[in-house]
Amino acid sequence: MSRSHRLFDLLQVLRRYRGAVSGEVLASEAGVSLRTIRRDIATLQAMGADIEGAPGVGYMLRPGFLLPPLSFTSEELQALVAGAQWVSRQTDGALSLAAQNALAKIGGVLSSDMRSALDDDALYIARRREDLSGIDLIRVRQAINEQRKIRIMYTDQTGTPSERIIWPIMLGFVESRRFIAGWCELREDFRLFRTDRIVTADFLDDRYSRSRRQLVKEWRAQQNLRR
Repeated sequence: MSRSHRLFDLLQVLRRYRGAVSGEVLASEAGVSLRTIRRDIATLQAMGADIEGAPGVGYMLRPGFLLPPLSFTSEELQALVAGAQWVSRQTDGALSLAAQNALAKIGGVLSSDMRSALDDDALYIARRREDLSGIDLIRVRQAINEQRKIRIMYTDQTGTPSERIIWPIMLGFVESRRFIAGWCELREDFRLFRTDRIVTADFLDDRYSRSRRQLVKEWRAQQNLRR
């Protein structure tokens, strides 16, 4: 592997970690010595990469630094195409368009021989069945981003309706079903709501006061305890 590719891969590894990552971990992932990692870090810092940290402490890349794109492997392109196809065929219209635009942007910077790989049909992603739910997923994502409450009329597995006010924290796509994870004011606990059981939805101006990120952590911890 050339040094330019190694530097690019090192940046990619640093981007994957939200916190500091040790030089030993970076060396292990790159397949080089710790001394080489330290030299590469110094080179990237000299190029303008905002990398904080020091030997023995760990390193963290601050956002905002980009290297010119190098090249994709055939498997990386297949992964991008498969992911974009899944999003465009399994989610809502806005995300579908965003996925197609992203692929178009990627195709615009690829060489001609690599661009043809974007049209490779070796993988097939099925289209989802028609969504019969009574809720707009685009507005759900907006409510999640803005931490706004939603009032829903929800039916349980027996068909019994109940009115709920929920704090949406995550939208899930599991096989052919769509779920909203959130805090239920009625149950005073986290709940999963199937979108096909939502009869009506009223998007409220009220914001829930707690941090959505913290609520997600608490929900995930609860799910782990139930396993």
